[in-house]
Amino acid sequence: MLLRFDIDAAEPLPRYLLSRRSALDAVHLLAIDRDGAIRRASVAAAALPSSMAGGYFKTPLPGVTRATRQIVVAVDLPSHRMTLERAYLAPEDAVGGTADMRFLIILAGLGGMLVMPLFFNAAFYRALREPFVLWHSVLALSLLMTILVSSGLSVMFFDPPAMTLNWMTALIFGMTIGSGTMFTYSFIEPGLMHPLLRRLLPYCAAWAIVLSTFHAAFPFVARPVQSTAYTAAFAPVLAVFIMSVIDALRRGSRAAKFQAVGYMPMVLVALIRLVTGVIPWSHSFDAMILFYVGCICEVLFTTLGMADRFVTIKRERDRARSEAELLERLSETDPLTGLLNRRAIEQQFEQLQAEGFATLAVVDLDNFKAINDVNGHAVGDAVLKAVAKALQAGPGVRAYRFGGEEFVLLLRGDDAEVQAELRRQAIPVVVASTVPGLERAVTASMGVTNFLGDEGLEKPYERADQLLYAAKRAGRNQTRSAIQPSLARDAPPGVPAMVA
Repeated sequence: MLLRFDIDAAEPLPRYLLSRRSALDAVHLLAIDRDGAIRRASVAAAALPSSMAGGYFKTPLPGVTRATRQIVVAVDLPSHRMTLERAYLAPEDAVGGTADMRFLIILAGLGGMLVMPLFFNAAFYRALREPFVLWHSVLALSLLMTILVSSGLSVMFFDPPAMTLNWMTALIFGMTIGSGTMFTYSFIEPGLMHPLLRRLLPYCAAWAIVLSTFHAAFPFVARPVQSTAYTAAFAPVLAVFIMSVIDALRRGSRAAKFQAVGYMPMVLVALIRLVTGVIPWSHSFDAMILFYVGCICEVLFTTLGMADRFVTIKRERDRARSEAELLERLSETDPLTGLLNRRAIEQQFEQLQAEGFATLAVVDLDNFKAINDVNGHAVGDAVLKAVAKALQAGPGVRAYRFGGEEFVLLLRGDDAEVQAELRRQAIPVVVASTVPGLERAVTASMGVTNFLGDEGLEKPYERADQLLYAAKRAGRNQTRSAIQPSLARDAPPGVPAMVA
């Protein structure tokens, strides 16, 4: 491909040819003077230096003088027509003015903005190990790398060869499309995207990476149509992505709202590049300014979406945990009296032992069946509620209902037996004041024992239950207690203490 530039003697003499980077074989330059003298220079693709102008290469012109009237450029096997369309001569490399330096400073600031989501995501991932956090990090990193390789920042800091930046751009582009697609796949809430579209997104990500890798690694395959075919091959990816976001919005996805706003400039850039890169008679346009604006929008809105999703998931998990705890409490609570039940004491027993609860009392109402038979079950339920009130727990007492008219107390402290007896004796008084109209007082019998070493609940409960029935056989409305000598202060060695 040949390009010709006429030299205006009144303008500053050009020293460089600058053009858009793309895979090519070599660049040949001719400087033609008005007297017909010709000076030649050829530069292989691997030797082309990068320009400070973002996405451009530069090459020195062969001895341009005031006598030079034309520069003829031959580009061997260019892979993109932008290399021909964007070629121009310049007296110096780009970024020579204040405005250019300001633009680079703005791009550096944008690069800094893209670093911040990486720190946020690291914090998010420690608390919320969701795959979309990782994909967003890869997306932010790929956008940061895209800005570096597509602008003069890479030349300012590293100055890599133009063709190195060219294949890096292709690979990073595939990584950007792939990570953005996978971010959408994992970020949209479950059930708020059509299953087929969700299944297609990982295939689109893989397709984008394969395309970019092939384009970067084999730049001379089908050179006349390679760039056009490469650009057109991304059309299905773009179509699936747009349909996925629209479908998620239609289904009420909150995450899709952030993506729709954040990705809108990027989608416009993709559409512009697709149309101008595929239609033969159109002028190629890479829309880099809009791309940089898209980076800002992507960083701002998808990071806000990440934070919103983080708060939403945390709120859902907290609510689920609260509901689970509520259900757990309900499963351990007697619905009639509000006391804890047998399941609760079994769950808490080891912890209560560790806290010093070493005495167990079994309480059973006397002749409770007669109360139900004479007064009805409603009055019987009222009596059970009153008994629960009389057995109210305290710092050293835990009260449980085991079923029917049977209750259990766990106690600690030197006065554990006294506390149990006071509660048993309070039953007639509390029931009489709470449930009027009963023909006789409601009394209770009780058996009290202590724990022996690390034994579980079953054995002390059996001992206390036997003592309870001993109290019943002895005439009811009384207590039988058996405390082992090592724990009984007043009992002689080897003789259990019996209290009536």
